Amino acid sequence: METLKSLIPEHLLQTVKSSSSSVDDLLSSSSSLLRFLLGLPQFHQAVSELADPDLGCCGKSQESSLDLKRLGNLCFRSRSFDDALRFYSKALRVAPLHSIDGDKSLLASLFLNRANALHNLGLLDESLRDCHRALRIDPYYAKAWYRRGKLNTLLGNYRDAFHDMTVSMSLESSPVGKKQLQSELLAIPDYQNKQTSEDTRSFAAVDLPNVQSEVKLRCVSTKEKGRGMSSNSSMVSECDIGQASVIHVEEPFSVVISKSFQETHCHFCLNELPADAVPCPSCSIPVYCSESCQIKSGGIQSTNKMDRNQIFQNLPDDIVEHIKDVTSAVRYYSETESVQEHQHECRGANWPAVLPSDAVLAGRVIMKLINQGETAMDLSNLQEKLDLSHSYSKMSPESKLELHLLSIVLIWCLNKSCCPDLSVCEASVTQTIILLSQIKVNSMAIVRMKSSGDSFKCIPAGNVSAKEPIQSLEQIRVGQALYKIGSLFNHSCKPNIHLYFLSRGLVMRTTEFVPLGCPLELSYGPEVGKWDCKDRIRFLEEEYFFHCRCRGCSQMNISDLVINGYCCVNTSCTGVVLDSSVAACESEKLNHFLAAPKSVDHHFQVSEKVYAGVSEVASSLLTKPSGSLHIEADRCLKCGSRCEVENSHVEVNKAWNHLRRVEDLMNSGRANVSVLSDCLRSIAVLRTSLHMYNKDIADAEDKVAQACYLAGDMKGAREHCEASMKILKRLYGDEHVVIGNEMVKLASIQLASGDSSGAWETTKRLSQIFSKYYGSHAETLFSYFSCLKLEAAKAVNLSS
Repeated sequence: METLKSLIPEHLLQTVKSSSSSVDDLLSSSSSLLRFLLGLPQFHQAVSELADPDLGCCGKSQESSLDLKRLGNLCFRSRSFDDALRFYSKALRVAPLHSIDGDKSLLASLFLNRANALHNLGLLDESLRDCHRALRIDPYYAKAWYRRGKLNTLLGNYRDAFHDMTVSMSLESSPVGKKQLQSELLAIPDYQNKQTSEDTRSFAAVDLPNVQSEVKLRCVSTKEKGRGMSSNSSMVSECDIGQASVIHVEEPFSVVISKSFQETHCHFCLNELPADAVPCPSCSIPVYCSESCQIKSGGIQSTNKMDRNQIFQNLPDDIVEHIKDVTSAVRYYSETESVQEHQHECRGANWPAVLPSDAVLAGRVIMKLINQGETAMDLSNLQEKLDLSHSYSKMSPESKLELHLLSIVLIWCLNKSCCPDLSVCEASVTQTIILLSQIKVNSMAIVRMKSSGDSFKCIPAGNVSAKEPIQSLEQIRVGQALYKIGSLFNHSCKPNIHLYFLSRGLVMRTTEFVPLGCPLELSYGPEVGKWDCKDRIRFLEEEYFFHCRCRGCSQMNISDLVINGYCCVNTSCTGVVLDSSVAACESEKLNHFLAAPKSVDHHFQVSEKVYAGVSEVASSLLTKPSGSLHIEADRCLKCGSRCEVENSHVEVNKAWNHLRRVEDLMNSGRANVSVLSDCLRSIAVLRTSLHMYNKDIADAEDKVAQACYLAGDMKGAREHCEASMKILKRLYGDEHVVIGNEMVKLASIQLASGDSSGAWETTKRLSQIFSKYYGSHAETLFSYFSCLKLEAAKAVNLSS
């Protein structure tokens, strides 16, 4: 992109950068740039490398697959089963469906080799699924039938084990081999007396909940707020809605996985990949958690038509039926509704792997509408089909140029690699520019909560010898999606709805009582308690192009005053001192706050709690007359004392630099007893300089808690974790989901230190908070949750 930009003449750059969102203006600028690029040899060279499948590196390669298989075999023979698994999985991604000579033995042998590695790692269900896959490719694969029989025996699936061994024996040609299999058949327990059902799928589907029947919503017009800025719409309640009510569920119109999670998460449902991940049959990029997700995404599943007149003709009917059941992929098709969002990218070209996620998502939207017959080949009606707001006219000149270039490249790549009827013209480019600007404003990040370890492991009560990190939660962005109805919900920095994702599905719940006529609002970014007001406003202006006037940004609140505040020089004073940038923002808010009527509707009433909180740290603000006033920086907002914020800022930076170095030592496993002393000295500096509710102190307390935990100081770990929670409760409130996340850390510390009753009480409180935000899905979304509750309950029972 940068090379192409450098070749565009200045007058054309200015034309593009100054283009408005009107269709005529965009048609003119896109037409001029398109004509220029089509006459540029460097453009054709660049897009050929992206769009020509013959030049792509995303296709299949038998040679690469064989090389990786050999490396896997070497690792397996040396009993390095984790490495063998890794190489076999890589080989499967690049292995062609058919070998050069036309057979499928390479693919089948790779699945069986991986099954052997999985078996040796104790992953029996995953190994069984890979045997199943090998047999669907090659029904006459005797070793796969044998391995499947051994696994089914270990898993207690004795009927299947007997049938598998019988098939393997029928395929065995040597007398010695048949004799060994016969003895193994006799060793299988009586399956008439004991058997279990077999499930060869990776994950059970998670059904989206139903919207509660009493919930009624309607779309109303709004001005200058959130995604409604262009469409002039937002969602409000048509009835009183109780806390924790499900108000909306929706499957995405289109979704794409984040590039940084392509190796760890399913490219369709976005759940974590199992060890036996399924590759796309036609290109080397996507991997899926199951055949079901693979087929839904548009992949091609191989099926076999067995010649029943050959090897299996003399077998009993029940064995033949068993063979048909195992080797058929029909059930995956019959149970699966194909979305086909990946199918157009499945030809080995480079562009889906190289272009940014926004462009890949735009390509999926375009191809979906084309395949459904809903848009013309010049995309002239694309905008009306989506009916989503956009803010192209407010974007920076550089962003406009980026969208023009990206749109031309995307349309060209779609035309050359998968859709030759798609017009590469100013109309299609213009509509794609608008689509990309719609995606920027309306797409949602699909997030997962990840625990601090690779997988959550509860430490039994009183056991601190493992030196595992304190369990904590991290929000990770695994994908990006368009939800057409979900995009109508506007923003608030103090939202009254919480959204989460079940696989790809969007679920929205209320987090407080919502009265009739009240707007239902979610947070597009950081809420009150995470960033201060000025940073939130700047973020929303840069990302969504509106100036936030939500209740969190127009009403006074203690969080915005203290989150980055400094302490008063008077050690007995609880007042806060602001720097100049925060003071200016809070001055504007204060004027608005004091001038506003105090008895407007229920949702915006100024509560006594607001006054009490602000009074604790800034009582002088509540006595100010309404009108134009300015909060003075570097002066305590409670007692008026002058403070040197700049000097405090320097000391705070030094302390944080030291804490970061200590954190690096802990992460690298080189922490020692002196590390804890260094942490304590650094946090003492922060407490001396920053206000007692400053979020930096909460973050530092978390790090010190981790250092104490690793040093075996459970008492210190608990005290610092509780100190962090105390600050966060002032910033977010007692029942915010952030407090629930902190309780995970506290409960794990209490369990490890043998405080069973404390862990039980913390876990009960955690359950209440998570139920408010996630309802019955909390244990589905967080694998550690049921484990934590079980360990806490077990510890209480043992101690009583």
